[in-house]
Amino acid sequence: MLKALVTDVDGTITDRRRRINTRAVEAVRTLVDAGVAVVLASGNTVCFMDGLCKMVGTDGTIIGENGGVYRRGFSGTLHIPGDQKACLEAFEVLKDYFAEQGIGLELLSAQYRFADVAFARNIDADEARAVVRDRHLPVRVLDTGFAIHLQALGVSKGTAMRELAGDMGLRSDEIMAIGDSENDIEMLKAAGVGVAVANAPTSTQSAADWVSRETYGDGFVEAIKKYYPDLFSR
Repeated sequence: MLKALVTDVDGTITDRRRRINTRAVEAVRTLVDAGVAVVLASGNTVCFMDGLCKMVGTDGTIIGENGGVYRRGFSGTLHIPGDQKACLEAFEVLKDYFAEQGIGLELLSAQYRFADVAFARNIDADEARAVVRDRHLPVRVLDTGFAIHLQALGVSKGTAMRELAGDMGLRSDEIMAIGDSENDIEMLKAAGVGVAVANAPTSTQSAADWVSRETYGDGFVEAIKKYYPDLFSR
C-alpha cells in the first residue's frame, strides 16, 4: 500500500466554486484512521492550511504557497525554500506593465505569505509569462484557475514534496499525489503514483499516471478508492 497521500485542495477536493466535497473529507479521514499520512498541498497560505487541516482531520503536515513553504505537523518547523523578494520585485514589474493597459494588480493575502505572491486572474497569464521571460525575471507565473501566483524558479510542490518525504522517512515512490492544475505537474511527476482529476487541463493530465473519470472532489474519491481498495471494501 502507498504510505502517504499528497493532495491539492482547490479544484481537487472541492467543487468548481471552492466548496469542499464532503465525500472527499470522509475519504481523507478513512486514510488517516488507517495510518496513511495525508498532506494537503496548495497555493494557499499557511494560516488557511492550518484551519483546513484542523477541520478535515489531518495532522497539520502541509505544502503551501505552491511549494514555497512546507512543514511536518502543526508544531513542526516551517521551511521556506521560496524567495519572496524575487517574487515581489517581479510583481512590481508586472504591475507597471499592466497599468499601462489600464489594468490594476493587487496582491492577495500578502501579509500572510512567506514565499510567493498571488493576485486575481484579471490578466492573461501567457502575456505575464512573456513579460517575465523578456525581462529575465527569476520567477514562474502559475495560473491555478483560482489565482495567479509568482513563484521563484526551482521551487514547486514537487520539490517541497521530495524534501518533506525525507523528513517523514519516506521515499517519493511511496507517495500518491493528486491534483488538478499546472502548479501540480511537478508533484504528480515526482510521486510514485500521480493522479489528475478529470477537470485538470491536458498538460496536467499528461503528467499523471492515471486520470479519473469524475471531476473535482468526486474524482478525488474515485482515485482514493482505486488505489486503496482494501480500505473501502469493508
